[in-house]
Amino acid sequence: MADPNAAAGPAAVSPPLSLYVHVPWCVRKCPYCDFNSHAADGEIPEQAYLQALLDDLDQDLALADGRPIESVFIGGGTPSLLSGDFYRSLFTQLRERLAFSSTAEVTLEANPGTLEAGRFEQFREAGINRLSIGVQSFNAAHLRTLGRIHDPEAASRAIEAAKAAGFDNFNIDLMHGLPGQTPEQALSDLRTALSHQPPHLSWYQLTIEPNTEFYSRPPALPEDDGLWEIFSRGAEELRRAGFRDYEVSAWSLPGHESRHNLNYWTFGDYLALGAGGHGKISLQDGRILRYWKTRQPAAYLNRIGSRTSGTEDIAPDERPLEFMMNALRLHEGVDESLYRARTGLPLSSVAVKLEELRNQGLLTNHRIQATDQGQRYLNSVLEHFL
Repeated sequence: MADPNAAAGPAAVSPPLSLYVHVPWCVRKCPYCDFNSHAADGEIPEQAYLQALLDDLDQDLALADGRPIESVFIGGGTPSLLSGDFYRSLFTQLRERLAFSSTAEVTLEANPGTLEAGRFEQFREAGINRLSIGVQSFNAAHLRTLGRIHDPEAASRAIEAAKAAGFDNFNIDLMHGLPGQTPEQALSDLRTALSHQPPHLSWYQLTIEPNTEFYSRPPALPEDDGLWEIFSRGAEELRRAGFRDYEVSAWSLPGHESRHNLNYWTFGDYLALGAGGHGKISLQDGRILRYWKTRQPAAYLNRIGSRTSGTEDIAPDERPLEFMMNALRLHEGVDESLYRARTGLPLSSVAVKLEELRNQGLLTNHRIQATDQGQRYLNSVLEHFL
């Protein structure tokens, strides 16, 4: 068996390259949110932030190494608070600095309640071709509990406005397992979402994260039996509607998987821009670099020089777990050859562990893929790679 601590070689072919752009402002902080988001205090400084993003990119251009951008994801915060003019200027400048694939997927997170009439058309004109609409629930009481600023009608209007503006590729973000939520209420949310005919759904269970209001004052969540009923009945409805769960919490119609997230889950590379953004880059010398940006918006805006606040190498002995944590989220897993291509390590560095898991019925043969039982006990599977 090869030593996983040995120096890893460079990938024969560089991984696909994506771009993540973080917009840190929102109208107000939701009690479950642990992302780097800050309630906007007055008008958002669009022009100053645009210049800061471009200065940030100029410092990091060498990391792109001439590779084309295959996908872009603009997350937050609430990116739809910024204007169409902001995104038009941003993408004009990005394309002057970076090569973009002719088929690049460009996603913007948009929250109902932050969208003026005509805003979706402006986003399309700026070059955005996919939306992720943060609905979370179509139940008014649950939306209030979650601290959302929209009501169910605003959520439905936003989805239909996006479709009318020509967005045929969009995601609806929907939570289940909400405080006080019954299985019937969760399924009603799901059926309402499906009535809007989305090609993609992020349908995931609410979890309580540290450094959130819910963590400080935990709400009463449904019991495990109720959560299992929600998931099992919801999964049946989604499959009947033609959706497949290609990832742990991602469901899509065929051909509408999130290409940006697939790049994350297959251990691809991504540049990071914006306050608190995180990036990962495979370097020509065989190192894999993780880096992150200054978190506080004011500090990010006022920084002179590099806005990168930290970097770390993903050491060879850390790469097996890093790779498996991503790849095993995919229900179809990945081909074994991708392991060496992304980590620079020979498959022999994990061969014994793969064989052990296959003998236990937790991984399939000849692919890096969890069985149904392996998916159920995924954390235990991953512990083998610690």
